Amino acid sequence: MSNKDQELQNEAQSKDETNQQNIDEAAMSFNADDSLAGTTHLNDEMANEEDGPVQQLEGQLRESNDKYLRLVADFDNFRKRNAKERIELIKNAGEDVIKSLLDVVDDSERAMKQMETSDDLNLIKEGVQLVFNKLKNILQQRGLKAMESKEQEFDTELHEAITEIPAPTEALKGKVLDEVQKGYYLNDKIIRHAKVVVGK
Repeated sequence: MSNKDQELQNEAQSKDETNQQNIDEAAMSFNADDSLAGTTHLNDEMANEEDGPVQQLEGQLRESNDKYLRLVADFDNFRKRNAKERIELIKNAGEDVIKSLLDVVDDSERAMKQMETSDDLNLIKEGVQLVFNKLKNILQQRGLKAMESKEQEFDTELHEAITEIPAPTEALKGKVLDEVQKGYYLNDKIIRHAKVVVGK
């Protein structure tokens, strides 16, 4: 083999090696790109998987927060409305009672005029009795009831003892002998205890 042939053969072999090296590098580069692309895709999938529950929780949190704010606003409105109604109720609670007592006031004024112009004692007594009965009836209709205390057992829940005196009989010991001031119920609730004299 001549030197020229040897050179040609070496040159061809060198080209083959260079080509093979380029092919290997290209393959490695392709594999690296493919691997990188796969990793990016995997990361994207993982991010999407993580974003799903996070976004869902954020949505639930926003919804709960909105509900809470609405509930607070509703309660605040209810509290203000309730306070206003309570104030109006306190201011106007006695209105019905006062209206019903106006008739008694009118009758009392008429009785006063009659006392000034009349000397008939029986007529004056009758007028006063009528006014008193009317007042009593109005109060009873409103739930007022007088407490029956006389000759009842002394009860600290109902009675307030003013004094004790010797009982006229053995049976009246520890019982109410007299009422200094009547006790009253309003719709079965004690609004005034009876002031009484108790036998000992």
